[in-house]
Amino acid sequence: MSQHYYSKNPQTTSKPQEWAYTLRGEKIQFQTDAGVFSKNEVDFGSRLLIDAFEESAVEGPILDVGCGYGPIGIAIAKSFPRKTVHMVDVNTRAIELAKKNAARNNAENVEVYESDGLSSVKEEGFSAILTNPPIRAGKETVFRFYEEASAKIAQGGSLWVVIQKKQGAPSTEEKLKELFGNCQVADKKKGYFIFEARKV
Repeated sequence: MSQHYYSKNPQTTSKPQEWAYTLRGEKIQFQTDAGVFSKNEVDFGSRLLIDAFEESAVEGPILDVGCGYGPIGIAIAKSFPRKTVHMVDVNTRAIELAKKNAARNNAENVEVYESDGLSSVKEEGFSAILTNPPIRAGKETVFRFYEEASAKIAQGGSLWVVIQKKQGAPSTEEKLKELFGNCQVADKKKGYFIFEARKV
């Protein structure tokens, strides 16, 4: 079986590297490795999602689903220090990196743990859930993310998704409207769409 960044235990030979990226005005130091998504830089879609995200007035923690080595969750945690940010991924190598990256950037308001989708997320009532979903894992897996997220979001909270038009933005928009009854385009650039669906 070929290895993907959404594999639980990547067998790809480890090749750690370190670099820094400025997100939401904060310079963040990252360690990445082979076998994780976008190991050489913070990918454009994640950057667009990070920049577009707006905190809701709803109480409750924030969740980053498919956190990888942590760019989205850590950037949001640094921007909103009063919020607890949960960061989950199925990839054990990514989880270890996310923990290290949170610690090295003094993001003390994060909880990083392994979860296949939201299966290990016990918390309820998230004010926001963000995801750059693993498109290559297939539509069924991605739509399961959305379904599980809709059950975990507090009333008035939102699900934020980044997805390319050519990788299924229209079907994602349709699915979010089906689950939430609404879906707005918060931003779009270079074929990437940021969708926000609010639980009303």
